[in-house]
Amino acid sequence: MKRSQARQQAFVLVFEQSFSRDAMEQVIDVAEAVMEKPVDEFAGRMALGVEANLAAIDERIEKNSRGWRLSRLSRVSLAVLRLAIYELLFEKETPVGVVINEAVELAKKYGGEDDAPFVNGVLGAVARACAPGQPAPEAGEDHA
Repeated sequence: MKRSQARQQAFVLVFEQSFSRDAMEQVIDVAEAVMEKPVDEFAGRMALGVEANLAAIDERIEKNSRGWRLSRLSRVSLAVLRLAIYELLFEKETPVGVVINEAVELAKKYGGEDDAPFVNGVLGAVARACAPGQPAPEAGEDHA
């Protein structure tokens, strides 16, 4: 499975958990039963990582979303942001621009018209805070 497909699978797991409030292990077990195949290793690691670091991730979202409370965010934006911020903070092998671009694409695919620009702005701010003095790449830039 390609990384972009694994991110999409991880997004679905994080999104699903926002409705069920089950532990991520349970969400993964249900997904595997429904799909009749195992969840991708990277997707599972990402989803479990989001759950394990949720307080720190949500703090970053609130700090960088310019006055938006988590309760006001769409579930799509929230799941995409949680996943991307986890990857920015804890999965260091992926370039920042790739993380942001993939997150924006997920927001475009699953969210409303305001989700992608919002996700891009928040992730840009988080990325700048993670690497002071270096401009964060914008989504859509060439990240080859």
